[in-house]
Amino acid sequence: MTSASQEKRRNWCLGVAGWAALSLAHPAALAQALTPLPDFPRQSVTLVSPFPPGGGNDGIARLLGNELSKLIGQAVVIENRAGAGGNLGTTAVARAKPDGYTLVLSQNSVMAVNPSLYKNPGFDPLKDFVALSQITSAPLVLVVRAESPHKSLADYLKAAAERPGKVSFATPGNGTLSHLAGATLAQKKGVTLMHVPYRGAGPATNDLLGGSVDMLITSPPSVESLYSSGKVRALAVTHSNAVGAFKNVPSLEQQGVSHVSIEGWYGVFAPAGTPKERVQYLSEAIRKAATAPAVVARINQDGADVVASTPEALDKKLRAEIPHWAALVKSLDLSID
Repeated sequence: MTSASQEKRRNWCLGVAGWAALSLAHPAALAQALTPLPDFPRQSVTLVSPFPPGGGNDGIARLLGNELSKLIGQAVVIENRAGAGGNLGTTAVARAKPDGYTLVLSQNSVMAVNPSLYKNPGFDPLKDFVALSQITSAPLVLVVRAESPHKSLADYLKAAAERPGKVSFATPGNGTLSHLAGATLAQKKGVTLMHVPYRGAGPATNDLLGGSVDMLITSPPSVESLYSSGKVRALAVTHSNAVGAFKNVPSLEQQGVSHVSIEGWYGVFAPAGTPKERVQYLSEAIRKAATAPAVVARINQDGADVVASTPEALDKKLRAEIPHWAALVKSLDLSID
């Protein structure tokens, strides 16, 4: 059982420091690329990011919101409502008026994992929301500092086998996809690893560089600049869809860890009951924003792929993932009060 104090550390950050500095362009002088509905939108749209400023969720929200505001002719206000592993902000949107003016940029760690990980997440992802579009897809990456004696994943696992419970892996928090990836790796290879959860990718990265932990499992954007500059070395990615700087890093499955393919994604959702015509309008606008050249270039650069799916495709994906993660959480005996 994970304690409440440990849970507060939880924040899966697909973090890019540069994204946090992006500001939203005010749309007053911008030409509209979409024909608005007769009565929508008539005011600014709030896009809730259920994680703190400066992380990946916030960065994607601002990057997307900047383009979206140009398309809909209204400001897109990013509101950070962090807490409880993304549950607080997500629950707030579930309870918001279903008029299309309040949306959430969430991720599968919240929408697909939390319902089975938390005893009471505060929302039902299938009953309380309508899907608009999946924005990105990316693997996680396993990295060590450049000076690490572990030159490969095999080296790391050999050390873990020789020193049970002494070889560590850091993550952005308890219950994150990074945590699940590390626990699955240990389970599959029959080794005991020391999990060191942090409150976000930033502190975890600092301790990796300082030598306090042996390995970090995180999102590609969190460590792309460090990897490109040679300060960290990538041992593996968790999915074969890596792009950008990490496209040539071998996956876990390619290195003999069978049936482990973990994909992290971001998606936009609206409260259930949002009028269908507004759902369609917003989905089209979001997909156009996500596929803008500047957005695609930035996301690809940091190791993720742009998906820009239809509402139906995201809904289908979510429904398929929920039982998958529920089974994994149960097999790992993970739970958060």
